[in-house]
Amino acid sequence: MIASPAPSVVPRRLVAVVVTYNRLDKLKVTLARLLDSPAEELAQVVVVNNASTDGTADWLETQDNPRLDIRTSATNSGGAGGFESGMRHAMETHRPDWLVVMDDDGRPEPGALAAFHALPEGKWDAVAAAVYFPSGEICEMNRPSRNPFWSLPQFWRTLRKGRNGFHIPHAAYQEPACAIDVTSFVGFFISRAAVEQVGYPDADLFIYGDDSIYTLELSRQGSRIGFVPDIRFEHDFTTFVDADSGQRFRPLWKVYYHHRNLLLLYQRAAGWLFWLVLPVVLLKWLSKVRHHAGVRGRYLALTGLAVWDGLQRRRSRAHSDILRRAGEG
Repeated sequence: MIASPAPSVVPRRLVAVVVTYNRLDKLKVTLARLLDSPAEELAQVVVVNNASTDGTADWLETQDNPRLDIRTSATNSGGAGGFESGMRHAMETHRPDWLVVMDDDGRPEPGALAAFHALPEGKWDAVAAAVYFPSGEICEMNRPSRNPFWSLPQFWRTLRKGRNGFHIPHAAYQEPACAIDVTSFVGFFISRAAVEQVGYPDADLFIYGDDSIYTLELSRQGSRIGFVPDIRFEHDFTTFVDADSGQRFRPLWKVYYHHRNLLLLYQRAAGWLFWLVLPVVLLKWLSKVRHHAGVRGRYLALTGLAVWDGLQRRRSRAHSDILRRAGEG
């Protein structure tokens, strides 16, 4: 008896969403990297231009690659607003099986998308890439984590080790894939079914924490998020500048969103334990004023405003107001 041929494997239809604002040089590198992948690996690239003023719109108008879908916003809605509108447009227009999202300074390393397509079907509902700086070091801000408030052993490790207690260890980057609860939007793959389950990111968050809050909610609803070290992304990240072995925000207005949105995240992650954690968090943030010589008063004012709004779960403050308070409006 002649055996029937094995059924052909239908590749996943993958669509990328890239959000950009005034970083044309980085965007050019990211789009070139994405479009180096064949259409079988990446069907379409949705670019959300968040009202850039650096010539991005003019340059995008000259691009004629049929896989590019350019969306230009009238106003800057931040990364959160860009991902919300870009993911929604991609889902409604391009009918993907999976989305992969990134900022304009995040991009797949060669072979990353092929590694994604090699994953077994049905094991994960979403996948986080291993993210590195261009120099090769692990990008700490993109290191995935588990929610310590959902696991007693994880909670005790967090008490002992701090950040290293709930983020996956560096050793995990050399090991097989593992389950996580929270990750970033640099190299984040999410299935169509998962998007339909959890919806879209909260556009009112503007920047910072929108990805963590989104993936935490995805985990809370029972979706399986896997960290896959074989899928490598590069993050050409420059928001923080080392100062006296600490971190200084540049530009300063980002202080507000970083702290406000972290409070929103901690409230969701910790539940009633949030109030026990809050004093420790506030002391840590206040201690970072020493890294902001010349703008310490503004740093403290922005941090105080972020705490006030975060505790009230207020997400409606105008970006122009934040710029003014930072002395950058």
